[in-house]
Amino acid sequence: MLLERIKLVNFRQFRNESIQFANGENGKNVTIILGENGTGKTTFAQAFFWCLYGETEFTDKVILNRIVAREMTPENPQTVRVELSLKHGEVLYTLIREQVYRKEYSGKIKADNTTFSIARRDHTGNTEYVKKSLCEAEVKSILPKELSRYFFFDGERIERMSKDISQDKKANDFAEAVKGLLGLNAIFTAIQHFKPTSKYGVIGSYESSYDAHSNTKIQEYTAVVQRCKDRIAQIDARIEELEGQIESARARKSEKVEEIKTYAEGEKLQKEKEALLRKIASTKQMRAMTVKGLCGDFGQGMNAFFSALLIKRAMEMLSAKDFTGKDIPHMHGDTIEYLLKQGVCICGTHLDPGTIPYQKVKELIEFLPPQALSAAIGDFKKEAKGRANQLSTNMFEEIKGRLAIIGQQDDDIDELTNDLHAIEGRLSGGDVRDKVRVINDEIKMCDDIIRKCNAERDKLLGERGALEGQMSRAESDRMALTLLDSKNKQIEICKAYATRIYHELLDTYNTSEKEIRHKLQDTINEIFKQIYEGGLSLTIDDKYHISVYATDYEGDVETSTAQSISVGRWTMPREAAGRLIGRRSMRIWRRPGNRIC
Repeated sequence: MLLERIKLVNFRQFRNESIQFANGENGKNVTIILGENGTGKTTFAQAFFWCLYGETEFTDKVILNRIVAREMTPENPQTVRVELSLKHGEVLYTLIREQVYRKEYSGKIKADNTTFSIARRDHTGNTEYVKKSLCEAEVKSILPKELSRYFFFDGERIERMSKDISQDKKANDFAEAVKGLLGLNAIFTAIQHFKPTSKYGVIGSYESSYDAHSNTKIQEYTAVVQRCKDRIAQIDARIEELEGQIESARARKSEKVEEIKTYAEGEKLQKEKEALLRKIASTKQMRAMTVKGLCGDFGQGMNAFFSALLIKRAMEMLSAKDFTGKDIPHMHGDTIEYLLKQGVCICGTHLDPGTIPYQKVKELIEFLPPQALSAAIGDFKKEAKGRANQLSTNMFEEIKGRLAIIGQQDDDIDELTNDLHAIEGRLSGGDVRDKVRVINDEIKMCDDIIRKCNAERDKLLGERGALEGQMSRAESDRMALTLLDSKNKQIEICKAYATRIYHELLDTYNTSEKEIRHKLQDTINEIFKQIYEGGLSLTIDDKYHISVYATDYEGDVETSTAQSISVGRWTMPREAAGRLIGRRSMRIWRRPGNRIC
């Protein structure tokens, strides 16, 4: 889009003014408008916006010239008219927006609805007029209103945009404009129509159409699935709300951190505070690693450590008794069992149950194979010695040493925290200006909001994961039952097709959106390379956050006003366009080549 000419009739301060913009001939590609404050520079910029979109940012909403309004009579209506000529691609457009004002006999002035017309002349010289119903769509194809604030703006808007960039704010309106330019709105609507979590969408309608007469379990599983989907939808909505609150709090904190640095002492204290926070975080991390190491070592040696005392007591007890000679050589326990069963000893003594001879013979079993008592005790002693050798004699000292380290780390954290509180006290106390105290209090409030929102979000994410697992199990169990019934099987097949369509649409949308976002980023950086000789670049993430980098400088960079303006003026890889820069006492149009800037 290249601006050619604009004419204003009865528009605010301008009764009949027109400007022919520089067209690049004779090396002239910049048009500068100078004027004192209040002479109509902002009004002039608003004329573009009114002509294109029929809107202005004037407080009183009246655009009729005041002198003309005073001179009006009921028999003589007046018309406000803005005519804009521009070139878009190979087509020359003439856009005309008009609004008729009429004066009643009571002296009250009323305005009719605006009328808007567009004439198009192609490279062959043929001219055609766009249908009235299609004029707004034609403007949108040239420059969507969502992007207009990046093209037509004044000094105050520059300041707001610079803050948005420095605070890493998400450009929702810009993202929406990209979707519109790409024609992705239809795909996005289709995605919402097929969205699995929506009970009113295609997949949701299949979910509610299962025939449960063949098996009542189908209805139970469907209820579980729907309950999980409803709760997941609530969780997603709440998470989005929390992320918005987090983003707002971070932006506000970033703004206040920069504000507090405008005070010399506040800046110094702020840096000390940040250094202490880093030390506290580092010390806490080291403490966590020490505790983890302690628990790991203790877990490996725990069994041997706790069995040591029992082994010692068992060895002491066994050493106090002599089992030597108790074994009867070459006799097996089965022999004793045989004698007891026969009731007669090999010596002829009767072994009646309950008698002393019976009891004495029975006790011999404890000392006979297959596991003689002395042999068992020998094996136990050998194993006990092996376990005792496995026990690290230094384990107690090692634990004691690690606990001492943890204690020292706790002391360091307490000391650093006390220093932090002291600095926060100075920031909030009476030894600095009240302004710094108020700013610091707001920073702490933002931290509190971020912390609480993060905690709630993490909790919701955990709940969401559990619900997804529960829903997946219910869907799997339901599918096993629905496939047994022909009607439900057909629903299952249709739902599978719908799910596949949903993912195909989603993949197409994400691919197209990512491609245009990368083209946008590359084109802006190409312009920056020309303007700043490669010294400035930016990146645009998937949420349209803007990050600006100085590529030829090491250290902190303070982005100048001109750089902020450049970052704020978005560049689209479409046709060439005029550039309108507003900064207090002047407006500048530039033709940087085949780009919208």
